[in-house]
Amino acid sequence: MSTEGAVPLAWFKSSYSGNEGGECVEIAVAADAVLVRDSKDKEGPRLTFGRAEWSEFLRFADQHWG
Repeated sequence: MSTEGAVPLAWFKSSYSGNEGGECVEIAVAADAVLVRDSKDKEGPRLTFGRAEWSEFLRFADQHWG
């Protein structure tokens, strides 16, 4: 998967995240992947998921916590 380079990533927090500075994650959607990072460590490690994997995760989360 090629997620670096051409277009800068637009990162955003979940609508469930507050502004109190707690533990939050941000995601960015690329053409072929979804990236996840710690909102407090913007230059730190990132997890990369294929779009199909991310969709499956969202379905699972919605069924169990939605």
